[in-house]
Amino acid sequence: MRIIHVAPRYHPHIGGVEYVVKSVAERLVKMGHTVTVIAGEPSIGKLREEEINGVEVIRWPTWSPGDSYHIPRQRNKLREFLTDLVKDADVVHVHNVHAIFSMYALEIVKNTSVRIVMTPYYHGTGHTVARRILWSYWRSYIRRLLNAVDVVHTVSRLEANLVKRDFAHDAIVIENGVEEDIRNVEWKPEDYVMYSGRIEKYKNMHLLAEIVKALNEEYGLNLRLRVFGNGPYRGRLAKILERMNIVFEINDFMPFEEYVHALSHAIIFGLLSRMESYPQSINEANAIGVPVIVAKPWGLNFEGRTRTLIIDTRWDLKIITEKVYELVKKAPTEESSKVPTWTEVTNGYINKLYAEKQ
Repeated sequence: MRIIHVAPRYHPHIGGVEYVVKSVAERLVKMGHTVTVIAGEPSIGKLREEEINGVEVIRWPTWSPGDSYHIPRQRNKLREFLTDLVKDADVVHVHNVHAIFSMYALEIVKNTSVRIVMTPYYHGTGHTVARRILWSYWRSYIRRLLNAVDVVHTVSRLEANLVKRDFAHDAIVIENGVEEDIRNVEWKPEDYVMYSGRIEKYKNMHLLAEIVKALNEEYGLNLRLRVFGNGPYRGRLAKILERMNIVFEINDFMPFEEYVHALSHAIIFGLLSRMESYPQSINEANAIGVPVIVAKPWGLNFEGRTRTLIIDTRWDLKIITEKVYELVKKAPTEESSKVPTWTEVTNGYINKLYAEKQ
């Protein structure tokens, strides 16, 4: 098959969608398919083409204030280019309803005969007051465009429920995977709690820091907090942590191998945002066996996995801390969770999303 992926950005940019698209695209190539990724790129003024690990990558100039929105430039040229690009394609797979680039591309290809798959990564709303206001209008636009899609795919049961609630579409759920060799990585806990991802206020890293402080004061664990990532809240977070009297560090994103090494030595990995779709970092921590703390409602996607604590961020800190301490003590006695590999996930895409029903 000839498969085209549309994404707001692509590798080497770091992010959940970027990583998912790269993981699937490269495995599709290894399976003998022809794959093109067309993605937004804020650092260029004109189209750029390259090949990465067998994947044809087309980068289109975008305007992405605060690494958000991903508004395409030269939209008339993009319409002409994309219309021609999909003429001999079997499937166009569009990623992320939160990105204008992706939805504009869907607006273009909906009038063609190509099979269209949409993965929304839908959270139900925006992450700021301004974005929540915009979402009241953007949601109706998405609802109209989804009527032209052949298959809606979500990465979690919770996301599928949100899509059904807000857009009246049934979705096929295929969860994200992990690298094939990550299941062989051994958990060797040291003295730190870890977070890796975008540094935004809604990620609730201040609560993770409060848990670290409480574990140290109530249970004498002497833990530190290690944060890896970038985002608009980084400076503010540093000031908050400085006042909390805990040992911490905030670093940029790491190469994947270094990230996995750091993750495998964390005593806990925490992601306490209440607005996610299916964070890859939790999948990877689960596969290694690192105990994780996740927040409702999206954290319920991981219900039933071992070494996993699902909390309500509105609970009293003392209750949360007690449960986290119990998690740390119990984790070594439990098996790691069984997480699918990207090869298994890619086969699911081919059989359930890309293949037309006979």
